[in-house]
Amino acid sequence: MRTFDLTPLYRTAIGFDRLAQLLNDAQRGDSAPSYPPYNIELVSEDQYRIVMALAGFERNEIDITTERDSLQIVGRKQRDGVERTYLHRGIAARDFEQRFQLANHVKVTGASFNNGMLTIELVREVPEALKPRKIAIDGVTNNVTALEQPREAA
Repeated sequence: MRTFDLTPLYRTAIGFDRLAQLLNDAQRGDSAPSYPPYNIELVSEDQYRIVMALAGFERNEIDITTERDSLQIVGRKQRDGVERTYLHRGIAARDFEQRFQLANHVKVTGASFNNGMLTIELVREVPEALKPRKIAIDGVTNNVTALEQPREAA
């Protein structure tokens, strides 16, 4: 049994259509592109890092775009016009487009490109209004205080 019917989710859950669409896409068997190779690291509780191996690319051949909940990385290799005859070609250096779906409140904070490795830093920034709050029962006028999330020591 390789397929799941998500129709009940659509009928009874409101606002979860993005999650359902992600499940549908994963279920279809659309395999993630294997080029270029990349790692996704959990740096800390709310920080992430994507590292891509881009051998043969220059900075000006890479374009990083973020829009709402999507991160897109595009590489367009410039052709130098020189005709080459390869006996073995192990370095692909071909054009690529890689997309990542970002969770709510995940933002790209920076990118660097050193020695053929593209590093993209991401952080989850939950707005104050969405953080858990402690509500006192006594009825004091200022009875709502923000709870601090427990942080693990680094």
